[in-house]
Amino acid sequence: MFIIHCLLKLINLPNIVTCGNLYCGCLSIYFGLSGQIGLACLFILGGAIFDFLDGLTARAMHISGPIGKELDSLADVVSFGIAPSVLCLHILGTHAVPFSWFPLLAFIMAAFSALRLAKFNIDERQTLSFIGLPTPANAIFWIGLTYLNEIPAVHQALGGTIYFLIMLICSFLLICELPMFSLKLKPGHNSFGENKARYILIASSVIILLVSWFLGFSYFAASPALIILLYLLLSVIVK
Repeated sequence: MFIIHCLLKLINLPNIVTCGNLYCGCLSIYFGLSGQIGLACLFILGGAIFDFLDGLTARAMHISGPIGKELDSLADVVSFGIAPSVLCLHILGTHAVPFSWFPLLAFIMAAFSALRLAKFNIDERQTLSFIGLPTPANAIFWIGLTYLNEIPAVHQALGGTIYFLIMLICSFLLICELPMFSLKLKPGHNSFGENKARYILIASSVIILLVSWFLGFSYFAASPALIILLYLLLSVIVK
C-alpha cells in the first residue's frame, strides 16, 4: 500500500503525458544513432506534441507542482537537447571533417540545451514570452536542417564546418538574452497590433509550407528550418 501511495503522489495525467515526451525523445535518439533519421525526426515531433499537451492537460485539470516542472525539463533535455544533437551528429557525419571525432562536438548543443532549461526554470520573466531560443524551436530547426542537408545542391554548398558553426550559433541563441515572443496570447489582448509578430509568423508559415509542398518532399521537410529563422527574425525586428 505504501508503494501504491507513493506512486499515486507522483503519477497523474500531465506527468504521464510528459513521460510520453521523454519516451519519444529516447526513441528519437535510438533511431538517430541507428541511422533511421526519418524516424528520429518523427519522434522529435512526437515529443513536441506531448510537450504541448502536458501543459494543456495540467491547466485543464488545474494540476501544478514542482515535480511536474522538473520532469518537464528533464524530458525536454532528452527530446529537444540530446535528440537534435544526434541529428547534428548525423549531418556532420555526411561531410568530410578534419578529425574522426569531430562530429561528436554536436553534443555541445545538448549541454547548452540543459543550461537553457535550467535557466528557464528559475527565470520569472519567461511566462508569456521567452529569453533566448526555446529548445523545442531549436529541435524543429534541426529537423529542417537534416532534410535540407539531403538536397544535393545544398549538401555540396554547405560543408561540415558550416553546420558546426550553425550548431555553435544555436547553442549561443539558447542561452542569450534575446527576447523572443511566444505563440500564447494574453487574455483580452487579441488585437493585431499587440500580436502582429505572432500573426505574421502563422500566415508566413502557412505560405512556406504550401509552397514547399509543391516543390517536393525534401523542400517541405526542410521548411521548418526556414520557419524558425523567420521566428528569430520577427523576434528581433517586430516590437
